[in-house]
Amino acid sequence: MKLYHNPRCSKSRQALQILQERNIDFEIIKYLEQGIDKNDLDILCKLSGIIRTNEQEFKNNNIDTSNPDSVKSFLIEFPKLLQRPILISEDEAVIGRPPEQIITLLP
Repeated sequence: MKLYHNPRCSKSRQALQILQERNIDFEIIKYLEQGIDKNDLDILCKLSGIIRTNEQEFKNNNIDTSNPDSVKSFLIEFPKLLQRPILISEDEAVIGRPPEQIITLLP
C-alpha cells in the first residue's frame, strides 16, 4: 500500500494516523517532495476529483480533466494539485476525504 501524503494537510495527517493505529504496512509518498510515481498515474487518473480545481495553477491552465493523458501531464508538472490523501492498494485507490474513506481499501 502507498499513501500519497502531504504532512501540512490535516486530512492527510488523519489518514496517516488511521493506518498507523491499525498497524498497516504501507509506504508514505510525500509527493510534494518526491513527485508522483509515473507507475501510479493510470490508477490515480481513474479517480473522480483527482485534481484540486480550486488552486491557482489549475485556474491558470487550460486542462481537460476528462482526458487522462492531459491529467497525467498536468499532475507531473503540478504535483501540488493532486487531491490528498490518497491510498493505493494494488490496482485500487481511494481519496481520503473524509480520511475514514481509506478504510475501504484496508484488509
